[in-house]
Amino acid sequence: MNARRIGPPGSGTKAKRPAVARRKAEAKAAGTPAARSPGNFPSREDILAFVAENPGKAGKREIARHFGISGAGRIQLKKMLKDLGTEGLVEKRQKRLIRPGDLPPVFVVNLVARDQDGELLGEPQEWDPEAGPCPKVLVLPSKARGAQPGLGDRALIRLTEAETGFEAQYAGRILKLLERQQGAILGILRFRAGGKVPWLEPIDKKSREIDVDPSDLKDAREGDLVSVTISRTGRYGAPRAEIVERFGAPGSEKAISEIALHAHGIRHVFPREVIEESEAAKPVTLGKREDWRQVPLITIDPPDAKDHDDAVFAERDEDPANEGGHIVYVAIADVAHYVRTGTALDREAHQRGNSVYFPDRVIPMLPERISNDLCSLREREDRPAIAVRMVFNAQGRKIEHSFHRVLMRSAAKLSYLQAQKAIEGIADEKTETLVEGVLKPIWAAYAVLKKGRDARQPLELDLPERKIKLKDDGTVDHVYVPERLDAHKLIEEFMIQANVSAAETLEKKKIGLLYRIHDASTPEKLESLKEFLSTINMKLPSAGGLRPAVFNTILEKVKDSAQSQLVNEVILRSQAQAEYHPQNIGHFGLNLRRYAHFTSPIRRYADLIVHRGLITAMGFGKDGLPEGIEAKLEAIGAEISAAERRAMLAERDTIDRLIALWMSDQIGATFKGRIGGVTKSGLFVRLNDSGADGFVPASTIGLDYYRYDEGSHALIGDKTRETYQLGDQVDVKLVEAAPFAGALRFEILTPGRKGPGGSTYKGRAGSSRPPKRNGPGRDGPGRGKPFAKRSEDPSGDGPGGKSGGPAKLSRAARRAKASKRG
Repeated sequence: MNARRIGPPGSGTKAKRPAVARRKAEAKAAGTPAARSPGNFPSREDILAFVAENPGKAGKREIARHFGISGAGRIQLKKMLKDLGTEGLVEKRQKRLIRPGDLPPVFVVNLVARDQDGELLGEPQEWDPEAGPCPKVLVLPSKARGAQPGLGDRALIRLTEAETGFEAQYAGRILKLLERQQGAILGILRFRAGGKVPWLEPIDKKSREIDVDPSDLKDAREGDLVSVTISRTGRYGAPRAEIVERFGAPGSEKAISEIALHAHGIRHVFPREVIEESEAAKPVTLGKREDWRQVPLITIDPPDAKDHDDAVFAERDEDPANEGGHIVYVAIADVAHYVRTGTALDREAHQRGNSVYFPDRVIPMLPERISNDLCSLREREDRPAIAVRMVFNAQGRKIEHSFHRVLMRSAAKLSYLQAQKAIEGIADEKTETLVEGVLKPIWAAYAVLKKGRDARQPLELDLPERKIKLKDDGTVDHVYVPERLDAHKLIEEFMIQANVSAAETLEKKKIGLLYRIHDASTPEKLESLKEFLSTINMKLPSAGGLRPAVFNTILEKVKDSAQSQLVNEVILRSQAQAEYHPQNIGHFGLNLRRYAHFTSPIRRYADLIVHRGLITAMGFGKDGLPEGIEAKLEAIGAEISAAERRAMLAERDTIDRLIALWMSDQIGATFKGRIGGVTKSGLFVRLNDSGADGFVPASTIGLDYYRYDEGSHALIGDKTRETYQLGDQVDVKLVEAAPFAGALRFEILTPGRKGPGGSTYKGRAGSSRPPKRNGPGRDGPGRGKPFAKRSEDPSGDGPGGKSGGPAKLSRAARRAKASKRG
């Protein structure tokens, strides 16, 4: 969610103001004072007021209908909306307009506090840190009967026009309570008074230490990671806690991932009724399904994969009308047969949203009986599947497809490397019988599909993904970058085409679905990218009509140069966040008009919804979409998009903590790295060998004052003009490690590059002096704030970029702030 906050409502008044009245007032202030234009054409003020009154609902069509605009007036309206977007006064979101600072109509909040009247306040689960401080939302209880929320819970809400009070900027009513605070507290067991009095040092640094009941320590020892629940609280004393579970020494992957699960509120224990339902499930027989058991479908996965939800096969099309064409078969595990709407299995999968993957542990969306057994396309075992047969011409364009509900039998289970070696002539005992009849036809089909992909020109970012290899005891062995093979690209392209086919079929049949959408970059992000490219003598064309091919041209120009990684990361950060939504706006990164997730129902709830839609659309059975689901899809999309974001953060935090723990005994060592993020507060440096990220506070760099130049992503010395820019290679020394925070602090050893002389510092109006900087001792080792957290700006369906530092106000926010001052 890339919302932008304009500022606190109701400034200068103690009266409570309804949210809609505030939005109207702010829209009026942001627009021109002119009344309607000649010919009764709406003024900018009229347009902004309408958008403010209809956040997330006002598109060009709705505006034209409301103001009675037709004919040539639509061209004038289009130009006005484009100008408002360029000025930062409105943003486009899923073909609808919102003001910068508005939240979408439906989103997920974390309940974090209570106001002076005791009402719950929430914060959006997803918030762009560049938009400023996270806004507070007054959370009104659901009108439905049932359990009411409390602090620490997570809920799906819809914005309302209720009064917001003094402390909130928005008000919303709960649609659904997603998750309750479990009540368990995670921490390190400590002892005082000669080892006789146990107490807990909470992992959450905001929590106070807690005395622990010594009667049952669950065999926990000093320094062990444990979870506790509060058993009683003395009226004047500290809380008293009982140990619930011992995880052992906090240096193992299990203990570190447990911290991430707790910190992000991820469900990881299946309720008894869910396990009972999964254990009662029975294997599927042929019945009315098509028999595909003789089709030599194979699975190609990582070597350690436990669940296999997709299988593929291909062959040359013998139709003389399609010379050079190929037929591709993709079979996907039929999870919908086992996970029926309204069951405990379905409710749990909905709440989890997706599986979460740690370096040596998976928190599955579905119990193992389903995910690793009945729905896993095991070698030479009968399994139910929903399959798609796709026909491509010689240029790689799909000319037809059809869906089938089948019973299949995987001919072989291969790893990516195993399949790649076999096609390169190094076959093993298993693959030597598959090369001619199975693998070569699959690779021949990929060569054709690759032509279509190259013609489509999706966004081609080159950002290697680093993996952690663990030792037997769960600690880090080493960090590596896995080789990107044609086998990976082949499966990826087959899955993309299957996903496109699913979206096309459901759209044609007018069945509700969740699209996987990826919006184009906002004007603000494009302007920032344009400023950066100008610093390396490159240009970004006009924002109008930008396609991925434009970015690919830039990436190709810097390929194999010292600036390649820098440009890749900056372009990544300019991209929007992909999400699930029932309203289609296409997928910008993949350059596709319609796209849905169909190929991983074992680990993504969105795919399960698409499977049910296909069952309904094709008349495959009675286990399709339930009645009335269309009205709930927007809310479901918001929930599972938030769950996906939460999983990504938990996975990243676990890797950060593991690497920080691994490096904690290397204090004082020097490393080579690259600047991976620049903020007003300092530099983020990624080490070349391990991929570990650490922070260099600006106050520890030399004796100069370093100012942040946003356009060039650099810190520049005000007097010396020494420059540290995103992408620069530097040497650093490890000064401090905080394993449980997942943070490293470095000291930079490499002098900055010399820039042109003279100070160009621009402070507040009327001042030519830079703000007071922290000197030695203020922000040095063990003092102040030595670490800074990074923020993530993922693009499309790829890995996230990392940046951080103080938030940046939008143009509209700066204008509103300036108007209040003067």
